[in-house]
Amino acid sequence: MRTTHKAAALAAVAVLVAGTGAAQAADTGRSVRAADATAGPAITVDATNGRHAIDAHIYGMNFPDEALAKELRLPMGRWGGNATSRYNYKLDAYNAGSDWYFEDLHYNNDTAALPAGSQADKFVEQNRRTGTDTLMTVPMIGWTAAGRDSGCGFSVAKYGPQQETDAQWRPDCGNGKKPDGTLITGNDPAETSTPAGPDFVKGWVQYLDSTYGAANSGGVRFYNLDNEPDLWFGTHRDVHPAGAGYDEMRDSTYATAAAVKDADPAAQTLGPVGWGFNSLIYSGLDQQVCGQQGGSCWSNPPDSAAHGGVQFAPWYLQKMKEYEQAHGRRILDYFDEHIYPQQSGVSGSADDAATQALRLRSTRQLWDPSYVDESWINQPIQFVPRMRSLVDQNYPGTKLAISEYNWGALDHIDGGLAQADVLGIFGRQGLDLATLWSPPKATDPGAYAFRMFLNYDGQGGTFGDTSVKAASADQDKLSVYAAERSSDHATTVMVLNKTTGDLTAPVSVTGSTALPAAAQVYRYGQADPTAIQHPPGQPLNGGSFTATFPAYSITEYVIPAGSTQATPPSAPGTPTASATGPDRVTLTWPAATPGTSPLADYRLYGGDPATTAPLTTVPASATTATVTGLTPATAYTFRVVATDTGGRSSPPSAPLQVTTSPATTSGCTVAYQVDNDWGAGFTAGVKITNQAGPVNGWTLGFTFTGNQKVTQGWNGTWSQTGAAVTVKDADWNASLPTGSSTTIGFNGAYSGTNTAPGTFTLNGTPCTTAGTKLH
Repeated sequence: MRTTHKAAALAAVAVLVAGTGAAQAADTGRSVRAADATAGPAITVDATNGRHAIDAHIYGMNFPDEALAKELRLPMGRWGGNATSRYNYKLDAYNAGSDWYFEDLHYNNDTAALPAGSQADKFVEQNRRTGTDTLMTVPMIGWTAAGRDSGCGFSVAKYGPQQETDAQWRPDCGNGKKPDGTLITGNDPAETSTPAGPDFVKGWVQYLDSTYGAANSGGVRFYNLDNEPDLWFGTHRDVHPAGAGYDEMRDSTYATAAAVKDADPAAQTLGPVGWGFNSLIYSGLDQQVCGQQGGSCWSNPPDSAAHGGVQFAPWYLQKMKEYEQAHGRRILDYFDEHIYPQQSGVSGSADDAATQALRLRSTRQLWDPSYVDESWINQPIQFVPRMRSLVDQNYPGTKLAISEYNWGALDHIDGGLAQADVLGIFGRQGLDLATLWSPPKATDPGAYAFRMFLNYDGQGGTFGDTSVKAASADQDKLSVYAAERSSDHATTVMVLNKTTGDLTAPVSVTGSTALPAAAQVYRYGQADPTAIQHPPGQPLNGGSFTATFPAYSITEYVIPAGSTQATPPSAPGTPTASATGPDRVTLTWPAATPGTSPLADYRLYGGDPATTAPLTTVPASATTATVTGLTPATAYTFRVVATDTGGRSSPPSAPLQVTTSPATTSGCTVAYQVDNDWGAGFTAGVKITNQAGPVNGWTLGFTFTGNQKVTQGWNGTWSQTGAAVTVKDADWNASLPTGSSTTIGFNGAYSGTNTAPGTFTLNGTPCTTAGTKLH
């Protein structure tokens, strides 16, 4: 959570909701002529492919304004932020930690009936009035506010002069830093807080359940397991001065999430709610220790080293999976991490020309593998695909959430464009839940970004709820998102011009049905930042047209469905794996059910089908495929998509996680077997298995340990010099793909003992002997 010290923090919600800057003056409008525009990148939309559901919970906000939430029919509202880590529902009090001088504060509500009538209750009741689901944050830190305005963590009278104090309201309360900036330590947590464990959380959820109904009956549906616990050592260091380590996060999550589920089994939980990119890699303890030590600590953090060198997020997900396996109950439903762009000025109110451009291109960090983050991170982030990969590899079936994010300048047009871009990315990438910190004012461009998705016409018109394939030749200039609306099967296409000049671009649309003559058009931008415009319809010309997109604008096309609604195939069944080796696996799946048209083929993906190319394609008559070229001892997540003869694609199958077997100790394996031995002669077979890269032409070598002689050989060209035997392929068996085998054999003569050869080579490389069998 981004925070700002301000005197207004003593007002009820001010500590919880970060303020925004002054509204930008409206830009002068002007008409757009294609002749004045620059050529823009080509846009393509294919409503028959890349189809997957968009969860409406991605269009959420923290502490939304009621009127705006009602207008938008806002799907999700979150009670979150640093002040919720120690919120006491019994007292309607909280401690925002370092956000406001570690003071116990309270909401100005009637205390006679508490916990009824608390600020948290009012939040839930507002959401119920606007049809908004509630995401409630419950404390996991182990402490809650002890009283209403009862104290502060670092009293000047007790701990001495401090760098900064709450001079206007409570001058005895300091920021916990000595005048020279060093931290004050050894304070007593009981001066502000009282212990609050899982029973406290269970009691609150039981109260909410009895007051508003269970999660599946109109009550609170979602619970955050605290807020940014990896920063407790800073934001709440008066009660939790040591960073939260791996073990604490595991144990606290087990206890708190179980308490939530005990009180309301239908409730959905979200964790670990880390602050950003570093939260995927480091525990709070490692962030604290390495922040102090610097240098090589970041490459070998001590808490990670004590847990097998595994980064925090995969370890956490593995432990959540282990809990379910041990107890038969899932206690973590969403993998939730926050993200604030770390590029200079982006998440704040800065709005010079350079920051505007940086803000608008930095949204690529959410998905683009080619975008190197322009901050101290200095590497591709791919935040949503990275989160999905972590889940697929460590706890499949867990949904994805980002319960805090902010790309800044929501009161400026570039901030509104960035917000719309982020919402489009969330839908396209398959995120399941997201809530903006903090909400825009109803008149801000940031609010209009939400309107373009949730109420573009003022009559409840929404962007579609099934994402379809859409691409721009240059996403930095024109971003494009498309989706089909299930209520009427209209195709909605959103095009964002993120440049300061008008762009004219060719647009190609393939519909799931025959296209109508024209699309409805809705547009918002700097020409009139106070309203969404409804220009004349756009002729579709059979799906190929050219359009001019004004500078800094959002254009939404609404394409009504044709007279006949075509349906895509159903999702194939969940694949199963067999013949798993170091570099390959064979997958088999139940067939998809055809829709309007017959099935054409199946496409097997090793990533998100919406954003990656298929690994292989097989005809519809086949429901099995072998994937090769994999890395040994590596986890892969596979999905299958069916396509039909009309070009429509099914939703992806459920994911299957497969871990390839470890690499063999050598590039080949040889099994030597004597099939018959009559005392002076014998017959033997040699099975050669190639475990390395594909071989086209091979020579096997081995040396007898006695006086054996090859008298006849088959399936190869045999020669012998002394005890050394060489066998060259027989042409027809020259090809040995990775993992494949061939068997050769010979008759031999000997006297004395017939001991098996000890060493074999394939093309000069020593092989592992799989075993010998002598008769």
